[in-house]
Amino acid sequence: MTSSSELRRRGLKRRVLALLASRDFNAALEQILGLPGERVVNPLFSALCSSDESLKWRAVRALGSVVAKLAERDMETARIVLRRLMWSLNEESGGIGWGAPEAMGEILASHEGLAEEFAPVLFSYLREDANLLDYVPLQRGAVWAVGRLAEAKPELVLNGGVGQILLSLLSSTDPTVRGLAARALGFLGLSEAEPLLYKLISDLEELCLPDADGIPRAVRLGDLAKEALERIRGEVGRKGILEGVVN
Repeated sequence: MTSSSELRRRGLKRRVLALLASRDFNAALEQILGLPGERVVNPLFSALCSSDESLKWRAVRALGSVVAKLAERDMETARIVLRRLMWSLNEESGGIGWGAPEAMGEILASHEGLAEEFAPVLFSYLREDANLLDYVPLQRGAVWAVGRLAEAKPELVLNGGVGQILLSLLSSTDPTVRGLAARALGFLGLSEAEPLLYKLISDLEELCLPDADGIPRAVRLGDLAKEALERIRGEVGRKGILEGVVN
């Protein structure tokens, strides 16, 4: 017999997933933030594994906002969420950690204290001498996450010493990794990247980035490289190729 607490959990999960799928995501996010933070974390974690990319990216954004709000009231509770994401990327967890790097990046971009504390862990996922994520889908997530943090807190990323790693990733065999590395370097304003970015301008490969509503949009890699160059040279405004790309 199903207990009443289990029924409440299932009901909350259905509600959160319905909100993530809402046509008006900004209004839905406000409703999610109005729910008890500790209780909505689990439904959001489950959505990170969704085969629906829009649902996954909305869960990423929602986790960033929810955990940042939790941290203002109880830092240890917020730390537990981040440690759970870290554990999901550990081989001993028995899982794959779908969406975990992206969620970490969004959380750190949303809260100063958590960023200073956990940024080295995020950077370690790109380091060969640390916790390198060499499975390409997870590596893409880690590069996106570092780029997201670079967008919000560029000095923190620069001081973390991952600029050279991002430069090396411009030569990745995976076009998504190349494009995400280019985008991150643009946010960092790293002038050393200019010659390599210039070579990528003619790259016709496409990748998908989420817009502000979490809808994946196709973007040409060469356009990302061009925008990164413009950012480095101070020739681009606040909006990117995709107006309102998650930021």
